[in-house]
Parts: sequence; structure tokens; C-alpha cells
Amino acid sequence: MSYFRITLVRSGIGLPQRTQGVLKALGLRQRMKTVFYPVTPEVAGQIMRVKELVAVREVDRPLTKEELKAERRPDPGFYLESAVPR
Repeated sequence: MSYFRITLVRSGIGLPQRTQGVLKALGLRQRMKTVFYPVTPEVAGQIMRVKELVAVREVDRPLTKEELKAERRPDPGFYLESAVPR
């Protein structure tokens, strides 16, 4: 079974109440929040209502909170291979 990975990229502030209601129904309350829903026509219709505000990808399985956090963590920029002998 595949899932929609939906991330709120732009805020719904100042948009019609109906659009804000769709975001609320999807569980997107703050920017950069990511939710997972099974691929269904109902969810696809909701996504189409707010397509300008969200980024959508189709994935095989939903990620856990820990996996999402690890995905956002940047590379350290350096690697310590071994300690310098003294």
C-alpha cells in the first residue's frame, strides 16, 4: 500500500475559511509539518484544494517521528576518522 507524504510549505493565513478548513482536516497546523495518508480519491481531492500550499510525494510506507527528525538533521560537515597520536 502506498501513502501520500504531505508537507505544508506555505501558510494558510489570509486564505478563505474553506481552504483553512481543508488544511485543518489534513492535520497541517504549522509550516513544514509532514503527515502521511493512504492513497485514496478523498485525500487526493483534499490535496487538490490546497495544491499551492503543500508539497506531496508518494511513498511506500509512513515514516516514524524519529525517522523524520533524522531526515531533517544536517550533515556535521566533517568526519573524525581517527585521533591524532600524541
